[in-house]
Amino acid sequence: MVNVVLKLSARDLVHTDLASCGWAGSDYHLAGVTKQLERARIGEVDYLAVCPATNIPVAKGGIDYQVKDGVGTLWQLAVHPALQSCGIGTFLIEAAELRIRSRGLGQAELAVEENNPRARALYERLGYVAYDSQPDSWDEQAPDGSLRRYETMCTLMRKELA
Repeated sequence: MVNVVLKLSARDLVHTDLASCGWAGSDYHLAGVTKQLERARIGEVDYLAVCPATNIPVAKGGIDYQVKDGVGTLWQLAVHPALQSCGIGTFLIEAAELRIRSRGLGQAELAVEENNPRARALYERLGYVAYDSQPDSWDEQAPDGSLRRYETMCTLMRKELA
């Protein structure tokens, strides 16, 4: 067995990163991320990239400050599939929590699909506590390029930030 250690950094995701983020979703999804980068420019959200020394994102995620007063809402969290379960998701969430604290806010929230127990286990390990559930839906791009409505049930989780 070989252990590989990557030195990671978190920075703002920028438009030029999207060309190397195909692992994170469809062209339709990445077009939506482009719109979120405009919101980041005006301070409504932070959108982070986690990168090794190559400076090419291996994880991404947003923090929306407009969902609920005094709360940073994490969303669109994704780690490159080949690198999942390597600690990168933990690094991403800790970087997001740091951004939330730097805005003087004391609470982080997120929604996790009920059919994603691995992600929920990660959030619980990091101190997030379930407090409710609600349906959610969004448009997604099918393999043939058409759009379809995806519907799911999500557990809402929160964490008090020290």
